Amino acid sequence: MSDLLAYGGLFGISFLAATILPAQSEIGLAGLIAAGDYSVPLLIAVASVGNTLGAVVNWMLGRGVDKLHDRKWFPVKPEQLDKATGWYHKYGRWSLLLSWAPFIGDPLTLAAGVLREPFVSFFVLVAIAKTARYLVVAAITLNWV
Repeated sequence: MSDLLAYGGLFGISFLAATILPAQSEIGLAGLIAAGDYSVPLLIAVASVGNTLGAVVNWMLGRGVDKLHDRKWFPVKPEQLDKATGWYHKYGRWSLLLSWAPFIGDPLTLAAGVLREPFVSFFVLVAIAKTARYLVVAAITLNWV
Protein backbone atom coordinates (compact mmCIF):
# COMPACT_ATOMS: atom_id res chain seq x y z
CA MET A 1 0.00 0.00 0.00
CA SER A 2 1.39 3.40 -0.88
CA ASP A 3 2.14 5.81 1.94
CA LEU A 4 -0.23 8.41 0.50
CA LEU A 5 -3.07 5.90 0.39
CA ALA A 6 -2.38 4.66 3.93
CA TYR A 7 -2.09 8.08 5.54
CA GLY A 8 -4.86 9.57 3.40
CA GLY A 9 -7.17 6.68 4.17
CA LEU A 10 -6.46 6.98 7.88
CA PHE A 11 -7.14 10.72 7.74
CA GLY A 12 -10.42 10.10 5.91
CA ILE A 13 -11.69 7.39 8.25
CA SER A 14 -10.66 9.45 11.28
CA PHE A 15 -12.46 12.49 9.91
CA LEU A 16 -15.61 10.51 9.16
CA ALA A 17 -15.55 8.82 12.57
CA ALA A 18 -15.99 12.24 14.20
CA THR A 19 -18.88 13.27 11.96
CA ILE A 20 -22.23 11.77 11.02
CA LEU A 21 -21.00 8.58 9.40
CA PRO A 22 -20.21 5.50 11.46
CA ALA A 23 -16.55 4.64 11.14
CA GLN A 24 -13.95 2.92 13.31
CA SER A 25 -10.74 4.89 13.05
CA GLU A 26 -9.15 3.00 15.93
CA ILE A 27 -9.21 -0.20 13.91
CA GLY A 28 -7.57 1.57 10.95
CA LEU A 29 -4.86 3.03 13.17
CA ALA A 30 -4.20 -0.27 14.91
CA GLY A 31 -4.04 -2.11 11.59
CA LEU A 32 -1.51 0.30 10.12
CA ILE A 33 0.61 0.18 13.28
CA ALA A 34 0.50 -3.62 13.29
CA ALA A 35 1.62 -3.68 9.64
CA GLY A 36 4.87 -2.08 10.81
CA ASP A 37 5.43 -0.21 7.56
CA TYR A 38 4.55 3.30 8.72
CA SER A 39 5.75 5.89 11.19
CA VAL A 40 3.72 5.48 14.39
CA PRO A 41 4.05 9.15 15.44
CA LEU A 42 2.92 10.24 11.96
CA LEU A 43 -0.02 7.81 12.05
CA ILE A 44 -1.10 9.21 15.42
CA ALA A 45 -0.77 12.77 14.13
CA VAL A 46 -2.76 12.06 10.97
CA ALA A 47 -5.55 10.30 12.86
CA SER A 48 -5.66 13.06 15.49
CA VAL A 49 -5.84 15.86 12.94
CA GLY A 50 -8.51 14.08 10.90
CA ASN A 51 -10.65 13.29 13.93
CA THR A 52 -10.28 16.78 15.38
CA LEU A 53 -11.25 18.40 12.08
CA GLY A 54 -14.26 16.09 11.90
CA ALA A 55 -15.31 17.38 15.31
CA VAL A 56 -14.99 20.93 13.97
CA VAL A 57 -17.69 20.02 11.44
CA ASN A 58 -19.95 19.07 14.36
CA TRP A 59 -19.15 22.35 16.12
CA MET A 60 -20.07 24.26 12.95
CA LEU A 61 -23.32 22.28 12.62
CA GLY A 62 -24.06 23.17 16.23
CA ARG A 63 -23.55 26.84 15.47
CA GLY A 64 -26.25 26.51 12.80
CA VAL A 65 -28.53 24.15 14.73
CA ASP A 66 -31.51 26.48 14.66
CA LYS A 67 -31.45 26.33 10.84
CA LEU A 68 -30.45 22.68 10.44
CA HIS A 69 -31.91 20.52 13.23
CA ASP A 70 -35.05 19.53 11.32
CA ARG A 71 -33.12 18.18 8.32
CA LYS A 72 -33.14 14.40 7.77
CA TRP A 73 -29.36 14.23 7.53
CA PHE A 74 -28.75 16.10 10.80
CA PRO A 75 -26.35 13.84 12.73
CA VAL A 76 -27.79 13.91 16.24
CA LYS A 77 -31.22 13.02 17.55
CA PRO A 78 -32.92 15.61 19.77
CA GLU A 79 -32.60 13.32 22.82
CA GLN A 80 -28.86 12.94 22.28
CA LEU A 81 -28.43 16.69 21.90
CA ASP A 82 -30.46 17.33 25.05
CA LYS A 83 -28.33 14.85 27.02
CA ALA A 84 -25.08 16.32 25.69
CA THR A 85 -26.28 19.85 26.37
CA GLY A 86 -27.07 18.81 29.95
CA TRP A 87 -23.54 17.46 30.40
CA TYR A 88 -22.16 20.59 28.85
CA HIS A 89 -24.17 22.83 31.17
CA LYS A 90 -23.12 20.77 34.18
CA TYR A 91 -19.39 20.40 33.42
CA GLY A 92 -18.78 23.25 31.00
CA ARG A 93 -16.07 23.18 28.40
CA TRP A 94 -14.18 20.49 30.32
CA SER A 95 -16.79 17.99 29.14
CA LEU A 96 -15.09 18.28 25.74
CA LEU A 97 -12.34 16.07 27.16
CA LEU A 98 -14.91 13.29 26.65
CA SER A 99 -15.27 14.12 22.95
CA TRP A 100 -13.43 10.86 22.15
CA ALA A 101 -16.09 8.73 23.85
CA PRO A 102 -18.55 6.66 21.82
CA PHE A 103 -22.18 7.84 21.74
CA ILE A 104 -21.62 11.01 23.80
CA GLY A 105 -18.54 12.49 22.10
CA ASP A 106 -20.12 13.63 18.84
CA PRO A 107 -23.18 15.15 20.53
CA LEU A 108 -20.85 16.97 22.95
CA THR A 109 -18.99 18.60 20.08
CA LEU A 110 -22.30 19.58 18.54
CA ALA A 111 -23.55 20.95 21.87
CA ALA A 112 -20.38 23.04 22.13
CA GLY A 113 -21.36 24.74 18.88
CA VAL A 114 -24.98 25.19 19.97
CA LEU A 115 -23.84 26.77 23.24
CA ARG A 116 -21.33 28.99 21.42
CA GLU A 117 -18.13 27.62 22.94
CA PRO A 118 -15.30 29.78 21.56
CA PHE A 119 -13.50 27.99 18.74
CA VAL A 120 -9.99 28.15 20.25
CA SER A 121 -10.93 26.51 23.56
CA PHE A 122 -13.10 23.98 21.70
CA PHE A 123 -10.29 23.08 19.33
CA VAL A 124 -7.61 22.74 22.02
CA LEU A 125 -9.69 20.55 24.34
CA VAL A 126 -10.97 18.32 21.54
CA ALA A 127 -7.48 17.95 20.06
CA ILE A 128 -6.14 16.89 23.46
CA ALA A 129 -8.93 14.33 23.94
CA LYS A 130 -8.71 12.88 20.45
CA THR A 131 -4.91 12.66 20.48
CA ALA A 132 -4.91 11.01 23.93
CA ARG A 133 -7.28 8.34 22.65
CA TYR A 134 -5.02 7.57 19.68
CA LEU A 135 -1.96 7.47 21.93
CA VAL A 136 -3.70 4.83 24.05
CA VAL A 137 -4.71 2.84 20.95
CA ALA A 138 -1.12 2.99 19.68
CA ALA A 139 0.33 1.92 23.03
CA ILE A 140 -2.04 -1.04 23.26
CA THR A 141 -1.34 -2.06 19.67
CA LEU A 142 2.43 -1.81 20.08
CA ASN A 143 2.25 -3.99 23.19
CA TRP A 144 0.30 -6.67 21.30
CA VAL A 145 2.45 -6.68 18.16
